[in-house]
Amino acid sequence: MESYTLIINGRAVRTAATAEVRNPATGGIVGHMPLASPADLELAIEVAANAFHSWKSVPDAERAEACRRVAAVIEANAEDLARLLTLEQGKPLGGLGSRFEIGGAVAWTRHTAELRLPVEVLQDGPDGRVEVHRKPLGVVASITPWNWPVMIACWHIIPAIRTGNTVVIKPSPNTPLSTIRLVALMNEVLPPGVVNVVAGTNEIGALMTSDPRVAKVTFTGSTATGRRVMAGAAETLKRLTLELGGNDAGIVLPGADPKAIVEGLFWGAFINNGQTCAALKRLYVHDSLYEEVCRHLAAYAANVPMGDGLDETSALGPLQNRMQFDIVSRYVEEAKAKGGRVLTGGQAVERQGYFYPITLVADVDHGCDLVDKEQFGPALPIIRYHDVEEVIRKANDSPFGLGGSVWSADPDQARAVAARLDCGSVWINRHGAIQPNAPFGGVKQSGFGVEFAADGLKEFTSVQTVFC
Repeated sequence: MESYTLIINGRAVRTAATAEVRNPATGGIVGHMPLASPADLELAIEVAANAFHSWKSVPDAERAEACRRVAAVIEANAEDLARLLTLEQGKPLGGLGSRFEIGGAVAWTRHTAELRLPVEVLQDGPDGRVEVHRKPLGVVASITPWNWPVMIACWHIIPAIRTGNTVVIKPSPNTPLSTIRLVALMNEVLPPGVVNVVAGTNEIGALMTSDPRVAKVTFTGSTATGRRVMAGAAETLKRLTLELGGNDAGIVLPGADPKAIVEGLFWGAFINNGQTCAALKRLYVHDSLYEEVCRHLAAYAANVPMGDGLDETSALGPLQNRMQFDIVSRYVEEAKAKGGRVLTGGQAVERQGYFYPITLVADVDHGCDLVDKEQFGPALPIIRYHDVEEVIRKANDSPFGLGGSVWSADPDQARAVAARLDCGSVWINRHGAIQPNAPFGGVKQSGFGVEFAADGLKEFTSVQTVFC
C-alpha cells in the first residue's frame, strides 16, 4: 500500500511515523497517512508565510487564472480522485457520491476564480474621495472534516488563494489521502508554498490554531471541536470562519402532496448517508399527512441500495467510522426504548464494514437524542404536530441553526413559515441545495462567518479605508 507524504513548498516531505487509513466498507488498508510532527508544521507555516510576501502581490487576473488551472487539473484527474475518495470515505462512486463531490469541487473552484472584490468608492466629491480596499490576511489554516473532504478542502483553499492568502491545510485523519492527492495536483499549477498540506493528530490542529503566524482559521466540523478551535485562536485574535454542526428541521405543512415531496425529503435527509452538516435531521409532519408521509418515505427507502461504494449499483455506502456508527446505533436504540415506531431499518447490519441501514423512526418527540442531537447518519426521526405555531417553536428549539426547510403546495404560506425559522439557510420544497453563488453559514451554535459568493470571499480579507 502506498505511503503518502506531506506537501510543503511544493515538495513531498516524508515523516518519521505513519498511520493506516482503512476502507470503512471492508476494513482493508487504503494507504498510509503521514503523521506530521510539530517541526513539520513549523516548516509548513514558515514556508506559507514566506510565499505570502510574493503571492499577495500577484495581479488579481493572474490569481484568477491560477484558480482556473487548479480547476482544470482537478477535472483531468477526477476519476482517480473519486476512486481514492470512495476507498477512504466509503461513499459510492456514482449518484450523489464521489464523482458528484469531485464535480462540485471543480464547479466551486471555477466559480470562485471569476469572483472579484473591486475597490469600492464610498465618496468622490468636493469633500474628498473615500475608497474601501480589500487586502489579504496572510497564512490561512484550514481544518477539514471527513464527510466531504475534497469539496470542503476546495471551499477553504480556493477563496483563500484567490484573494492573495497562502494556506496550510490539515485534513481529517479519517480521510487524509484524497486531500493530500488534491494538494499535490494543485502544486503542479501553483507556485511553491502557496498551498501546503500537513496530516496528523489533533495535536497538530491545536498547534495550527494557536500559532501567531497564522492570520485566519477556517474550520468545518463539530460544534465541540469548533469551540476548541475558537479558544486556540483567541490568544492572537485570529479571524475565524466556523461552519459547525446542525440539526436541521424540515416542516411539512398541511396540504402538501406526499408523493410529490417524498424524493426531496429522502435525499435531503440521506445524502451522503446523512453525514452532512446541512442534511435534514428532524422531520415534522402535520397530523393530517403524517401516516401518508411515513408510508411514502418507507416505500422509497426500500428501493435505495446500500453497499460497497466501488459497486456502481450502490446509492449509499457505509458510515465512515466506528464512532459515528456507534452514535447512530445508540440514538436509535434510545428512541425505540422511548416508544419510537421503526418504519424501516432500526438494527445494525451483521456484515463487514460500518453499514447501518436506512432507518425511519416515527412517533418520537423532543426529549430523545435522535431528535435533540445531531445523529449525522442514516436515521431520521419523524415528529407529528398539530399546530403551525407549535411546530415553529419546536423547530427553533435547538442550540443549532444551520439550515431548515418548509414543504408546502402554497408558496406564500411556505415563505411565511420559512421567514420565522432561526437558521442561516432555508429551503422551500427541497433541503440542502447549496450553490457557489449564494452565501452559506450558520447561526447560534452552528458557527459564524459565511462561505461562497462574494461574501465568502470577503471573509479572507481585511478592509483598508483610504481617504484621498
